[in-house]
Amino acid sequence: MGTVTDPPQDPDPGGHYQFRVIVLGDAAVGKSSLLRCFAEGPGRGSVGVTSPCPTVGVEFYSRTVPLPCAGKAKLQLFPTAPWERERSITRSFYRSAAGVLLVFDLTNRASFEHVPEWYREAAGDRPPTFVLVGHKSDLAADRAVSAEEAGQLAATLGMAFVETSAHSNLNVELAFQMLAGGIQRALGQGKLVPHQGCDGVRLIPSQSHRQPPARGEPRERCQC
Repeated sequence: MGTVTDPPQDPDPGGHYQFRVIVLGDAAVGKSSLLRCFAEGPGRGSVGVTSPCPTVGVEFYSRTVPLPCAGKAKLQLFPTAPWERERSITRSFYRSAAGVLLVFDLTNRASFEHVPEWYREAAGDRPPTFVLVGHKSDLAADRAVSAEEAGQLAATLGMAFVETSAHSNLNVELAFQMLAGGIQRALGQGKLVPHQGCDGVRLIPSQSHRQPPARGEPRERCQC
């Protein structure tokens, strides 16, 4: 059993962490469905009887989740389509992420085989926290990847694995909680450090502890 590291403590009990998370994987694996189900509630991620449409614009979601012994964290959630192959964009975006939900379709063998490539793209020199997600677990009859095989790949890449279904709301909450917990552990181990800029991890003080800018002083603007 490994050494248990104390979770990071928020110096301001009224403040919270902010984690930037990207959802990565092949087109049509259900990235946006997972995000909608998590951020907007069960039923919003289901595509019903029609086929899901690829994301045509950069969608942004957010939701605040509890962190044991460390208050809470607001997750900023981004799917990468339609520019997930535009390397000049994605490489800078990967560097700004604290966590990556790496998604493949359990009914699409090719999307699983592309997971190592996606991992190499996003890992860089200082890898963010990853969780591997096998999506569409409700389509058992069409399954093309076993849980054992996916679990072995996740272990090889050094990440956790979970199967999900936005259609039936299976383990969607768990996947994002696992990722937030992994980011929290990375903070406790010193692998990630909160910054006040536009980085993947920020520590946001409570409103009551924020100091307003002096008269005539310009307010801080994000330069992302």
